[in-house]
Amino acid sequence: MKIINQQHIGHSSLIACNVIWGAAVPISKFILMSGIITSTVLADIRLIAGTVLFWLAGFCITSERTQKVERKDYLKLILAAFFSSALLQFLYMKGVSLTSPVDATICTTTLPIWTMILSSIWLHEKITSRKAGGILIGLSGALLLILWGSGLATGSSHNVLGVVCCLLSQVSYGIYLVFFQDIIKKYSSITLMKWKHLFGAMMLLPFSFKELVSIDWLSIGPSLWTALVFVMLFSTFLSYFLVPFGQKYLRPTVVAMYNYLQTVTAAAIAVIMHQDGFSLVKTAAVLLVFIGVWLVSTAPSGRLRKPAK
Repeated sequence: MKIINQQHIGHSSLIACNVIWGAAVPISKFILMSGIITSTVLADIRLIAGTVLFWLAGFCITSERTQKVERKDYLKLILAAFFSSALLQFLYMKGVSLTSPVDATICTTTLPIWTMILSSIWLHEKITSRKAGGILIGLSGALLLILWGSGLATGSSHNVLGVVCCLLSQVSYGIYLVFFQDIIKKYSSITLMKWKHLFGAMMLLPFSFKELVSIDWLSIGPSLWTALVFVMLFSTFLSYFLVPFGQKYLRPTVVAMYNYLQTVTAAAIAVIMHQDGFSLVKTAAVLLVFIGVWLVSTAPSGRLRKPAK
């Protein structure tokens, strides 16, 4: 019974997280379309809000108050914050501002593919024929989205740049997952989040400060405030607070499969909000990326190759 309850908690948390992340894309697009808040400012707002909320959570949880970061790990945390917070948020918010919500979430789904490629390079993880096939199929979907699904055929360079930025944001997060495994395993998720958001916010602040202080916050209407609160409270804090439960109680392949919910949720909300629609090319790109990620995520782990001397 206890195992069933733990799995129920895991499934519920992952459903909530991925629905929130999926909804956050068209909601972020709505914020950016207002013209009041730029992509860089929205990225830093998320990091600042995450800093405040995760540090508050750290003070409220006894086990977090007693966890200390070793001095030798601060440089690693700063670098981790650059790739998993500052660069990730900057590229992704820029991408969302230039492309459609569906395109952005299709790019998000490619994360396991980039992680696998980076793991083979850095951790010398063997790429089996199944994983290689998954990588090729998934990347062909991303290439299809860039070349024909994002407007290149019609001369729309903004959409292409947006897709490229979203893809690069996933490469950036993949670098964090592969290159910083030691501190990911060493510290709790709350400790990592509060330091990564703090350092990330500090990195972006020089680029967003002028625009941030020039915003007339009193002129922002209720609908925009509601959207901002959702992005800051739910997609920045609550989702990352819940996701460790899914990672703890469920297999990694199950966790990876739930990522598909983001695209489904984003597409449904974007269509309702008249922000996007599905074309034949986008549908083909989605299927290719989903099949590729499924093959990569469900393939058995190959033995590690010996590092090249």
